[in-house]
Amino acid sequence: MFEQTSLLTDVPRIELRGMTKIYGTMRAADDVSLRVAPGEIHAVLGENGAGKSTLMKMIYGVVAADAGQLLWNGQAVDVRSPREARALGIGMVFQHFSLFETLTVAENIALALDEKTSMDALSARIVEVSERYGLPIAPQRLVHHLSVGERQRVEIVRALLQNPKLLIMDEPTSVLTPQAVETLFVTLRQLAAEGCSILYISHKLDEIQSLCDGATVLRHGKVSGECSPKEQSAAQLAQMMIGRSLPHYEHPHANVGDVRLTVSHLSLATDDPFGVDLNNISLSVRAGEILGVAGVSGNGQAELLAALSGEKPVKADMVRINEQAVGQHSPAARRALGLGLCFVPEERLGKGAVPSMTLSQNALLTAYASPQLKLVKKGLKQKAAMRAFAEQTIDTFNVKCSGTEAHAASLSGGNLQKFIMGREILLAPKLMVVAQPTWGVDVGAAAFLRQKLLDLAGEGVAILLISEELDEIFQIADNFAAIADGRLSPIKNIDDTTPEEIGVWMSGMFDN
Repeated sequence: MFEQTSLLTDVPRIELRGMTKIYGTMRAADDVSLRVAPGEIHAVLGENGAGKSTLMKMIYGVVAADAGQLLWNGQAVDVRSPREARALGIGMVFQHFSLFETLTVAENIALALDEKTSMDALSARIVEVSERYGLPIAPQRLVHHLSVGERQRVEIVRALLQNPKLLIMDEPTSVLTPQAVETLFVTLRQLAAEGCSILYISHKLDEIQSLCDGATVLRHGKVSGECSPKEQSAAQLAQMMIGRSLPHYEHPHANVGDVRLTVSHLSLATDDPFGVDLNNISLSVRAGEILGVAGVSGNGQAELLAALSGEKPVKADMVRINEQAVGQHSPAARRALGLGLCFVPEERLGKGAVPSMTLSQNALLTAYASPQLKLVKKGLKQKAAMRAFAEQTIDTFNVKCSGTEAHAASLSGGNLQKFIMGREILLAPKLMVVAQPTWGVDVGAAAFLRQKLLDLAGEGVAILLISEELDEIFQIADNFAAIADGRLSPIKNIDDTTPEEIGVWMSGMFDN
């Protein structure tokens, strides 16, 4: 354990006084003040849309504050750009990845470094830093070939290469495995022991309790409280964030019915030189069942999702929905068959939603063929119906936004996730394939979404849940399997396994 408190001094590394940011009629940050000492790991807690990311972007110079003052080592400064922030010694790991998909890892990192260096030297530094901190990544890989978890590693390594004096981390572990999280925490404690201050945003309250020295809680853009997380229970922290106690999960009784999804001896060679080949994967999901699949990011989840959604065609009989062979069908063709397939990808910006399109336009993307909603008539968009469906999604799933015409990119990560999940749930699926359903979602919203999945299963919906949140799988799944190096473990009832066994299986140590 690293000793952090010895570096804390009376002069804070960074101090915010009355920081305010207004968008139209919405006060995203309202008179926010906080202090972080050298060597302190300080949490910023709050629901989705509470103002956490806005506050961090003001510190990093991405957006300009409308009012307030920022003090750096006791001196007032005006940070007008990320370049100026980096010059001070401020680094940031964004929740939404700021990576160019057609460039390599090394090229993306080079764009964020202010000093010139050769690509060979930079690649060597990336390998050295990534291995030292347990975040392995290949410098020459193209970003569009990386899984979400691997992209998260790139963001973290890029920030660490800048030797920051203040490191801002916005949901840094949302797509990391428990083992990778522990490795990262060792790194963060070491950085803090060396005097680096860390502003840490996470919805994982056990992480906050384990890692952070202090915490500032935001609600509706305002500071609602401060505390020492180690002195609070997870329930107390949750109540401070959302203003109420977390609900208990209700498991509606469901009679398991017919098989809705069958995957038979699925093998698929990846076209990514750094990707993972799928090797003889077989599974089935019945009506009323939730099958949870866990795995370390980059072990074939993305390839399995591509085969199930229709992005990557396979032999027709390898994927069957309601006993109909669909392996050769495109995503649109699978939806057009009326088989009740709904799909939530792990990458919400780009695959789940188009950033530059409004919420009503994004609602149309997967709901256009719904005979009940009638969003399209004779090939023409019905804008009133689109807006009504988007508004229903926003209201039902408590999506915080400026309305149906808000662009997807303007929403916080958690609110966009709620919108995508809500859009698919309201389509009344018979089969749902869901990847990382609560990634970046606050504890209250995560509980709400998980209960919605349980309710769907209770109504007879078959659900395939691909998640790196082991707690999530234990809370709502009926059966479990692990994926490792493109292979799927045997399927077990969730009551007949343990987190320790799942961890061993996630490392590939299973027979099948």
